[in-house]
Amino acid sequence: MRDPAIEKPLNELEIDKVGIKNLKYPIKVFDKKEAEQHTVASINMYVALPHKFRGTHMSRFIEVLNKHKDTVAMKNMRFVLLDIIEKFDAYSAHIELQFPYFIEKEAPVSHAHSLMEYECKFICSLSQERKFEFILGVSVPIATLCPCSKALVDKGAHNQRGKISVLIKFQGFFWIEDIVNIVENCASTPLYSLLKREDEQFITQYAYDHPAFVEDVARNVASKLDKEKVISWYAVEVESYESIHNHDAYAFIGKK
Repeated sequence: MRDPAIEKPLNELEIDKVGIKNLKYPIKVFDKKEAEQHTVASINMYVALPHKFRGTHMSRFIEVLNKHKDTVAMKNMRFVLLDIIEKFDAYSAHIELQFPYFIEKEAPVSHAHSLMEYECKFICSLSQERKFEFILGVSVPIATLCPCSKALVDKGAHNQRGKISVLIKFQGFFWIEDIVNIVENCASTPLYSLLKREDEQFITQYAYDHPAFVEDVARNVASKLDKEKVISWYAVEVESYESIHNHDAYAFIGKK
């Protein structure tokens, strides 16, 4: 049967990444409290395509995932990439997984328990020299209260939800829960899924006592990450979904 993918292309140029995107697939993630957590990831998988091939065989990505269906987890990403390279006879391989992760949180006053969702990602690559790179990403929902508004107004200050997004490279292993703990209190207040009236009273007052620009939040997070010796690189983004402006506020700090 003819296979157009292995035919010579009209323009013999190497493609940096070719593959599949937005594949939904079940994975397992290490859970600090429960050992592991089952979730569903949106997965992108790519290989570098040599100039001599017209196309790639997309079905092989699914075959590799199916082979690792019981071990799609952080510690096994290098083996998944090795199998992709072998399956495609490729120079390099890349995989990205984005997934919801749930942590049980306790309200500050009522101590009511609820599950809080955090959007996480693994960004992994294996180079032609077999150098493995793993980046862990976590997005943490927060709230900010504007210091300028508080300074100008006698009876309140505008506040809004926001998000801290952190990418890190590290040595050894790093828990998702630990990233959340590091950055969650860097804003005016963290968020919760379940709050009673006494919790709302506490959080409202707490945010008022801890006003923060997105610049403050980004610096707070970077300062804490700098103290973690196992973290070799990070990128911090802070976005505030402004409540009285027709735009959002944004700040970024990256470790060189």
